Amino acid sequence: MIKTKTQYVCQQCGATYGKWAGRCENCGAWNSLVESAPIATGKAVVQRSAGQKLKVESLQDVAVDTVKNRISTGIADLDVVLGGGLMSGGVILVAGEPGIGKSTLLLQLCANVARRDKVLYITGEESAGQVKLRADRLGASPEAQLSLVSTTSADDIAATIASSDYQLVIVDSIQTLVMTEIASAPGTVSQITNATNLIIQAAKRSHTAVMLVGHVTKEGSIAGPKVMEHLVDVVLQFEGDRYGGFKMVRAIKNRYGSTAELAIFEMQDRGLVPVDNPSASLLAERSSTDGSIILATMEGNRSLLVEIQALVNPTSFGYPKRTASGFDLNRLNLLVAVLEKRTKLNLSDKDIFVNVVGGLKLRDPAADLGVCMAIASAAAGRAMDQEAVVYGEVGLGGEIRSSSGSIKRIAEARKLGFTYAVAPETKPSDAFIRPARDLRTVLQTYLTVKTKEKS
Repeated sequence: MIKTKTQYVCQQCGATYGKWAGRCENCGAWNSLVESAPIATGKAVVQRSAGQKLKVESLQDVAVDTVKNRISTGIADLDVVLGGGLMSGGVILVAGEPGIGKSTLLLQLCANVARRDKVLYITGEESAGQVKLRADRLGASPEAQLSLVSTTSADDIAATIASSDYQLVIVDSIQTLVMTEIASAPGTVSQITNATNLIIQAAKRSHTAVMLVGHVTKEGSIAGPKVMEHLVDVVLQFEGDRYGGFKMVRAIKNRYGSTAELAIFEMQDRGLVPVDNPSASLLAERSSTDGSIILATMEGNRSLLVEIQALVNPTSFGYPKRTASGFDLNRLNLLVAVLEKRTKLNLSDKDIFVNVVGGLKLRDPAADLGVCMAIASAAAGRAMDQEAVVYGEVGLGGEIRSSSGSIKRIAEARKLGFTYAVAPETKPSDAFIRPARDLRTVLQTYLTVKTKEKS
């Protein structure tokens, strides 16, 4: 007699357990085990189909796909991030925080593509009427070849894609889809994995470009099994503050292009608008007080000038506070330790606050020198020349190490009217750069403008 028993599946790695536990022993995730449909146990006959020998080809005999034309999104910066536009038969996963503008950007993209090709927008989270209201607000043309449908059936979506009636299909979102033969709830590992695989197979057969919207967890990673990111061709990450500031789209995986490109947008009444000169916008309201340093940073292959602000106050508690917005806190603690050890600054009894203006999150190692100089400027009450930019990685010995992209950083600084850069020396040397070799010398040389003290 065949019996059934309950199993629990980890929503992060897919491991199965016979009983519930608070922590998955396989991946270490907490509260990720979800009860799934009962499985049959006991004696059961498992039928397996006999395989057949594969027909293989030599490398020189393999035919290249005839699909060469890309589909332009109508947004130049987004085309660059994608490597030239949407690839026919390519599957793209778009992930980001709720409310950051994923659906807005995709609907703008649909409106642009629908002027030339047939586009289908499938929503599982909203009704077709809600999507139409947003399309009207964004100015979508009524004559565009844009169709809307609301469904959560992965089988129906795959059949529609396989029909080759549309050049582009948007699915919002993959976490809402279900397959009829799988009994688990929407959003579980089995539903996401199988639904994604079914849609990808249909897209490859019909040469239809498909864009999937994915949710993110509270930690910021893409929700669902990691295998979903391996299955798709491109993974786009939507970053930024959903309440203001710039919104950035970068490719963290791209089979058709580079992962070093970045598109910067700003939310306005008519939707997301590309920012032509983000450096000028970031520096439009720059301050001229101590603790303010202009950093030439790189976001992918794009150079940006951003303002780093620091505030240093005597602590009112036994343990000084360190806070960073837009910069890694562990890296901040390391740089504070280097400042104390390699210079004469005493920061052990000071609260230190660092802010990257504009809501950007810096990952560039060359941001070290800007952060160190901002902290030293605020602590000593001395400002830096307003016509200078800085960049460079700081080592544990206080040395300033070279950074990539110097040519682009210098070009961006010159374009905005800055006269020199405090940075590691380049080869060949550039007259625009004033070489920085160690942290202590830089602070003594360039933090010279004494600010007015409060009475």
